[in-house]
Amino acid sequence: MNDLRPTACIICSINCGLRVRTEGRRIVTIRGDRDHPTSAGYHCEKARSLDHYQSAPDRLTSPLRRRPDGSFEPVDWDTAITDVAARLAAVRDAHGGESIFYYGGGAQANHLGGAYGRALRAALGSTFTSNALAQEKTGEFWVDGQLFGRPRCHTTPDFEHAQVAVFVGNNPWQSHGFPRARAVLKDLARDPSRTLIVIDPRRTETAELADLHLQVRPGADAWLLGAMVALMLRDHRANQSWLDAHAHGLDALQALFADVDVDVWCAIADVPVAQVHAAVDAIASAESVSILEDLGIQQAPHSTLSSWLEKLLVVLTGNLGRKGGMNIHTRFASLGGGGGGRRQATSPVGGHRIVGGLIPCNVIADELLTDHPRRFRAMIVESANPAHSLADTPRFVEAMAALEFSVVIDVAMTETARQADYVLPAASQFEKWEASFFNLEFPANAIHLRPPLFEPLEGTLPEPELHTRLVRALGALDGLDPATLHQAAAQGLETYTMVFGMAAATDRRLMQLAPVVLYETMGPVLPQGARQTAVMWALAQQVAMTWPDAVRRAGIEGDGMMLGNALYHALLAHPSGLVFTVDLPDATIGRIETPDGRVHLVVEDLLPELDALRTSSPRTDDAFPFVLAAGERRTHTANTLLRGRTWRSAPGALRINPADAARLGLADGESARITTKRGAAVAVVALTDTLRPGHVTLPNGHGLGHDDGVAPNNLTSTGDRDPIAGTPWHKHVRARIERAD
Repeated sequence: MNDLRPTACIICSINCGLRVRTEGRRIVTIRGDRDHPTSAGYHCEKARSLDHYQSAPDRLTSPLRRRPDGSFEPVDWDTAITDVAARLAAVRDAHGGESIFYYGGGAQANHLGGAYGRALRAALGSTFTSNALAQEKTGEFWVDGQLFGRPRCHTTPDFEHAQVAVFVGNNPWQSHGFPRARAVLKDLARDPSRTLIVIDPRRTETAELADLHLQVRPGADAWLLGAMVALMLRDHRANQSWLDAHAHGLDALQALFADVDVDVWCAIADVPVAQVHAAVDAIASAESVSILEDLGIQQAPHSTLSSWLEKLLVVLTGNLGRKGGMNIHTRFASLGGGGGGRRQATSPVGGHRIVGGLIPCNVIADELLTDHPRRFRAMIVESANPAHSLADTPRFVEAMAALEFSVVIDVAMTETARQADYVLPAASQFEKWEASFFNLEFPANAIHLRPPLFEPLEGTLPEPELHTRLVRALGALDGLDPATLHQAAAQGLETYTMVFGMAAATDRRLMQLAPVVLYETMGPVLPQGARQTAVMWALAQQVAMTWPDAVRRAGIEGDGMMLGNALYHALLAHPSGLVFTVDLPDATIGRIETPDGRVHLVVEDLLPELDALRTSSPRTDDAFPFVLAAGERRTHTANTLLRGRTWRSAPGALRINPADAARLGLADGESARITTKRGAAVAVVALTDTLRPGHVTLPNGHGLGHDDGVAPNNLTSTGDRDPIAGTPWHKHVRARIERAD
């Protein structure tokens, strides 16, 4: 292991620590890093595919400018920076900075560049933004805000110590969602004193391990979860003493669920009542319960309502703020919006609710394809591929064509890059300093600042350098005198800290443009050539200011800004990752941000939708009798960072129940036509009894141009979305399945 270098997997949000050996510009050996504070040597098989990203055939090596005939021509970096800055400035000057929309800001572990993108948005006055979280998590974040005070009061599970583990709409065997997922699942399954509960219409690898698998009817999660809450309240299984001390609104909540007919709601969900009783009994009786929800409910009907009902199971049993339960974690940086101006409450054209600073992904095209005076006129896309990942791909492509200007920053010629006016090639995640801000653990939370494995590919730039050049070309740094900061940096970080603090107090622009100012003044004197990590110093200061005691419990010493300095030095000194905060068990209760410091159980805005469950059932459509989950995670699928067919063994098949296939005259390996109200596609069929009749699935990460799979979002619709958060129903697409001639 001595000749292996530390880095991380970038395929999912957990970003397991790795040790790798390189030859030339290739990654040739991959091992788990035992020194990583959370993965501790663990990784799944997908990490072995990383060289398919690093050595992808469609890596970009020059800025590309669209010609009048629609083709692209390579240009040099000076031309590209000057041209892009001028065209963005022209839109800003004509229509205001708010007309420039920003999407992305980092792939799974590529978040450092997005921090510098905030300075570019500030220079332009760009205030509206979105990213992949608005396709998945904003409904859950909104519920966190209603229950605990703010969307940033996000709760995280502690499955390592939970007596009962509940998974709602997810398969952590494939999607992970917490460190060492497969090892933890095996431990749960082997221990007779612990209980594993899975709520999912599929019989997944995780469900196969479960003590209780509630194989809910697709789209009926809200009825099942509502029945569980009603049963808990009806049978007095709630933790009354905990609720008296920490919650508000129990009487009102009991009244809301008093008339719920548990038997009827279980029948609608098509889950045996005895199973529901067993699940509620296990949750209510346990010393500790952790729950994880994911896309199965977050991208399905009633998604935000389901998030509320799921969290009520935790709160009613007093499993908030305890070992093995759910806790409000620290964070190293926010992945939400903001950074370019005042926080907006609604989108400029449609008035759609913005959660966590993010515009709902399903309304972006509507905000573009209009003659409204406040429509978006320009778009910056960074390390994201919305033309493939957002609902209704053809409509999003049409929306990009309606823009006055668009620029994509990425490592490859993605589906989105093909629609842009300019494409700026970024260095890969292994060619620069990088970090992931998916820091969600409790009680010990960790951050991994990764040194580069390679020099940037010729013709590419790391995002910190790219954004700094654009900000300078926009003239945003004109009038700022950096000489004092340069001199302070030469004298050491402690001197720089004091000088920067005084300068920022007198010049507001310094804080708005802080990432690029730090990059240009502090960056050149940082050790290990770590100029790109300059913004991490500012983030370390924020962490030390917000959670000083938790930082000191992690072994970092100091006070005030010196504590932030010590944290930053520790990040550089630990290339396998660092625990940056350690919490005490009672930290969660102190982080509730409601005015009275209590959990507010009743979410008024969700009551009409809850009431409608009493007189309705999951939607059906005779013309489209199947429910398609468009984007299932499987062993040989990943996000679109991995492009092309060379890294996987087979095209993405349409999984279907054998009874459905027999009725349709389909055999394993034959082709089926999938038709939705938005489009049609043909896929190879794979028969499986792990799906309920009427339920079919397609994998994610396919349909990437030269790939022979189906691009799922040619089949999805922007109109099918949650009424609160606007999250799409990718896991519940009404479809018709037929033999393909």
